[in-house]
Amino acid sequence: MNAISRKRAWVGAAALVVAVTQAHGQGFGGIVRAESPRRTQLPDPAQAIASDRLAQRFDSLRLARRIPGLAAIVLRDTTVVLARGYGVADLEHAVPVTPNTPFNIASVAKPIAGVVALKLVAQGLLDLDRPMTAYEGFREFCAAVRGVGGVFWGDYSCDTDALTLRHVLTMTANGTPGTRFLYNPPSFSWGSRPMMQVTGVPYSTLVDSLVLRPAGMTRSARKHRNLALREDLAKDLARPYHIDSSGVVRPSDPPAPQGDGAAGGVMATAMDLARFDIALTRGSLLPDSLRRVMWSPTRTATGAVLPYGLGWFVQQHEGETLLWHFGLWEGAYSAIYLRAPSRNITLILLANSDGLWWNNPLDGAEIHRSPFVTAFLEAFPRRRP
Repeated sequence: MNAISRKRAWVGAAALVVAVTQAHGQGFGGIVRAESPRRTQLPDPAQAIASDRLAQRFDSLRLARRIPGLAAIVLRDTTVVLARGYGVADLEHAVPVTPNTPFNIASVAKPIAGVVALKLVAQGLLDLDRPMTAYEGFREFCAAVRGVGGVFWGDYSCDTDALTLRHVLTMTANGTPGTRFLYNPPSFSWGSRPMMQVTGVPYSTLVDSLVLRPAGMTRSARKHRNLALREDLAKDLARPYHIDSSGVVRPSDPPAPQGDGAAGGVMATAMDLARFDIALTRGSLLPDSLRRVMWSPTRTATGAVLPYGLGWFVQQHEGETLLWHFGLWEGAYSAIYLRAPSRNITLILLANSDGLWWNNPLDGAEIHRSPFVTAFLEAFPRRRP
């Protein structure tokens, strides 16, 4: 699959999330003390220099890709070592981007969905290995999407009791369930329905009560076609942009309304995603046993290792594990959230165009091909023993 067709497939995935959830019912019918990121005096002058150089490199890449506005945060463990806003959230009114500017984070909402699912597992409410056919509405959904065909539905294994919620949330629902990886956002989106059915609570309410409030993400909220974005966030939301056929940066229409699905629908700031990351690191959202489940790559019955865990890409690159997710709305927004555990460091990038996109294949994990990620990994190399 070439670069153009890869992007079209990812864009088609976003469109299918909207179309499928609208047609098939997405969106109808333990709080802990929040921790804030710490910004302390850096004990390592070399790290301060690396952060400053990386900040300059990010802005150069932003300008080269003509991204109007970018928010960037780097954490070392639970300490923010870089927090910058570049460019503008609104070109017309020259509103600057800051680390507290809200963006549509697109598919970076999937790691949040993974946490929600595992918290419900811990409460004894959700069984990841229950057949999807046991959930109300899934057989009808299956019949509809199998008629669509194409890359996401042509071999979608939804008409068998072998398909479970675990397969849906680990992107192993295509072909024989559990045997291969195919990034399938519209399938993942339907994963919110089992969570709603076992709790009797809207998915957006679950996200708020199980993740956003416990992590102290006060500048984040869900939005879908039956749930308006909170007024304070709506007025500050970064406006989306695209480059038109003549090469001019133009305002974009907002992404089409979605149902209450698991694949997207979160508006958040880079600083709030840092709070989410800190809560994960400290174990205040999930215990270590469940974090290992979430961040473990899926293994097939034959032992093959696939590059996705539960709502996260799990990539092996040059001897280290990279945990990450990307967000993409074509001509509107893009995002990168990357944890490099062996380096004890995290990267968060939010943009109000699709300029962070690097043509990741639907059947693979290649975040190292992102120039922003390359710059980040070069700035904070692994510490050799």
